[in-house]
Amino acid sequence: MGFKAKANAHRKATSGDEKKKDKKNEGTLPCAVNDCDNWADKKMKGRSLSLNDAEDMWGDGEFTIRKGRVRVCKKCYRAWKKDAEDNMEY
Repeated sequence: MGFKAKANAHRKATSGDEKKKDKKNEGTLPCAVNDCDNWADKKMKGRSLSLNDAEDMWGDGEFTIRKGRVRVCKKCYRAWKKDAEDNMEY
């Protein structure tokens, strides 16, 4: 066992570690799609779409706009990407 493994094994759990675990599941920027309750933070794999792309996917008025872009969570982005991939013309 190396020195890092020993140090990690002997480290005592502190309240700071528990706070870090809670922050993983909580974001600051909600998904712009009205029906979605997920987070669109960059650290949680959130993405930003253009207004045209969002209107094509969800329709007008089904999302909120932030600084000229639409911030979406990973789940909504994957749904948009799958839909956009099906509609591509080569």
